[in-house]
Amino acid sequence: MQIIVTGSAGFIGSHLTRRLLADGHSVIGVDNLYSGSLKNLSGPLKNPNFQFFELDVTKPYNFEADFIFNLACPASPVYYQRDPVATVSTNVLGAINALNLARSLGCVVFQASTSEVYGDPLVSPQTEEYLGNVNPIGIRACYDEGKRIAETLFFDYHRQYGVRIKIVRIFNTYGPNMKFDDGRVVSNFIIQALKQEPITIYGTGNQTRSFCYIDDLIEGFVRMMGTTDDITGPINLGNPVESTMLQLAEEVILSTESKSEVVFRTLPMDDPKQRKPDTTKANRIFDFDPKVSLKDGLELTVADFRERLGV
Repeated sequence: MQIIVTGSAGFIGSHLTRRLLADGHSVIGVDNLYSGSLKNLSGPLKNPNFQFFELDVTKPYNFEADFIFNLACPASPVYYQRDPVATVSTNVLGAINALNLARSLGCVVFQASTSEVYGDPLVSPQTEEYLGNVNPIGIRACYDEGKRIAETLFFDYHRQYGVRIKIVRIFNTYGPNMKFDDGRVVSNFIIQALKQEPITIYGTGNQTRSFCYIDDLIEGFVRMMGTTDDITGPINLGNPVESTMLQLAEEVILSTESKSEVVFRTLPMDDPKQRKPDTTKANRIFDFDPKVSLKDGLELTVADFRERLGV
């Protein structure tokens, strides 16, 4: 197939691009390089089946395609809070433009949504039926509510125009090629540990996340892509094994053989206390079962960070 990947130069988008090319597809990559980098696409750019276009998805674009993956949007607080209006615009206008193109082509369009649609959840684990606990006027709302509106648009286009859609909700994902300054907890901890700096934990350290290695997430994407048209989602994708921030810090210290100590800072506004996906649907529908443990995934990620940092 010929496949469009918006946000192709980002962390997840670049891994998806490489997987699709490896599977024999042709890929058109689209990215405005706000938070992505062409360094992430150094391999694909040498592949004759890959074309890259530096475009902003808030403006209409037009390519022939059999499938569209809509991933474009900064996904870390450091980047999406830097220009919140642009973040909302990317989510909303980016969704509209992807949906309009899919409607004109008659192809399937895939929305990379997020566990942030659940906000600071009052139930755990989070099932797809949980409606969330989101602050619509908080500093994270540009991303959280932007993704919620994108899901609304996808289902309205599906109901009103018959557009073929698929939506997944991504839980915390990590792996090689993460940006050093993205503000995400895994990259923060690894950088601090490799530099022998104090590891900064916000809050008590008892808040939890469920960390999914990037290869497992991409496998879920590909399996969702191959489902029949009646499988629209939303479907949770992530690793259901839950870890506290303290446990993650300990694992990172072991993986890096660091002498870093742990320090505590005030928890940011609206930062979720708990994240754990219920992946029952993904497992039942397309046998989604993450294979990479946190220990093994961190070792691979730390090795990548060491190489890029030269330490």
